[in-house]
Amino acid sequence: MIRITRIFAVSAVAMALAACNSSSERVELTPNPPTPPVADGTAELRIHHTSANAPAVNVLANGDVLAGLENVDYQKSSPLLEVPEATYSVQVDGILPGGDVTTVIEGDFDLEDGVRYDIFALGNLGADAPFEFGPFIITNSVSPVASGEARLQVLHGAPVDVPVDVYLTAPDADIAEGGADFTLSYQDFTDQVSVPEGDYQVTLTVAGEASSVLFTSPTLSLPAGADLMVVATLNTAANSDDAPIALLIADGEGSSVVYSTTTGADIRVVHAIGDAPAVDVYANEIAGDPVVANLAFPGATDYLNVPADDYEFLVTVTGETDAVLSQEFSLVDGLQASVFAAGELGEETANLQAVVLDNRRVATEARLRLIHASPFAGPVDIYVTATADISDAEPAFAGVPFNAEELVTTGNVALAEGTYFVTITLAGETDAALGPLEVDLSTSGIYTAVAVGNTADNLGVILLDDLAPTEM
Repeated sequence: MIRITRIFAVSAVAMALAACNSSSERVELTPNPPTPPVADGTAELRIHHTSANAPAVNVLANGDVLAGLENVDYQKSSPLLEVPEATYSVQVDGILPGGDVTTVIEGDFDLEDGVRYDIFALGNLGADAPFEFGPFIITNSVSPVASGEARLQVLHGAPVDVPVDVYLTAPDADIAEGGADFTLSYQDFTDQVSVPEGDYQVTLTVAGEASSVLFTSPTLSLPAGADLMVVATLNTAANSDDAPIALLIADGEGSSVVYSTTTGADIRVVHAIGDAPAVDVYANEIAGDPVVANLAFPGATDYLNVPADDYEFLVTVTGETDAVLSQEFSLVDGLQASVFAAGELGEETANLQAVVLDNRRVATEARLRLIHASPFAGPVDIYVTATADISDAEPAFAGVPFNAEELVTTGNVALAEGTYFVTITLAGETDAALGPLEVDLSTSGIYTAVAVGNTADNLGVILLDDLAPTEM
């Protein structure tokens, strides 16, 4: 049986909530509390997950979980931890499908009095040198930040053979008018650099090519006392081909991800209303060509990248000019989401809503997610089994409801590579309403299935991402 920990109800509200980790206009960084002198015999330790294709990890020291560091995911940093100086056996365990773990980093580390240790899980699983996965350590003497200043240190942590120039300027400054502050290759890092508190912008370009911009931050407000570790990481969210870099900023209390202002949001539209005709979708006004034309049930678009902004999506019957559905969305840099036309026209429950997605590909697992958008099915049980026979199986998800206002999704379910059968039954029954659907899952894959239909005749599944049929 595939054990599942939770299911999610998601709505358009999640689109706005995503802005908490966005970089649309301005990022206010919280000043660190005044740094008290480190007690004699004490070191500082901080752990960073910066490997784009590695699973979430548990961090152990001397055999015990360190300071609650369990299920630490990509682009996350721990707080700064004060630990007694000593030799520690540090172990990082990658979490595998089913909850098993495998040790990916282990070693003895001598932590000395008055030294700060930043330990990074860096590189990619399965990559060749110099981009192979492993630990990377930066050390600094523990010291306070000077009055009225902010302090930062920058690491090139993106495993690519592209040296970068780093510019730290006033917002909207022309980088062509001055030289780069730093030039860094992979695993290069700066000293700790102090700057006056204030507003700044970080720009990364290909080294020696000021016009080849890889990253442009929004305005970063650096308050006095801020003590930051800034890591250039691979962007695994929206528009990663055109905006390949995202910054991980660790402030001693936690961390945040800042996306380039050129990232935008990746949005796809899914027509899941079984009793609705083909539709056109417009942004902000019904004029000119629609963003999406003649989308019929059951269908979905590819991802469309749009600039971060506030939008009103307007849906018309194809070729007409009166909106039958509309919804406002706040789209932020880095966001990936599917916008569903869901519910039923006949029951007056039709609406637009968004399901926010995590499309990071993980080298040790396949990611399967199921979305319940079928009014006809009602509450369902979902089976994910090794064979098509579910007679002796327990559902992986039991009693999953249909909610026209907030579609329910399993979220990403981590599975080992292999062949599985997905079967959907009415809750409490064992006769298949949908399926069994045979799916071949590979590590690093993203597999999405949407249950749709408001009658027995149009009950079906929309297959997306790596389940989508291949065009011949």
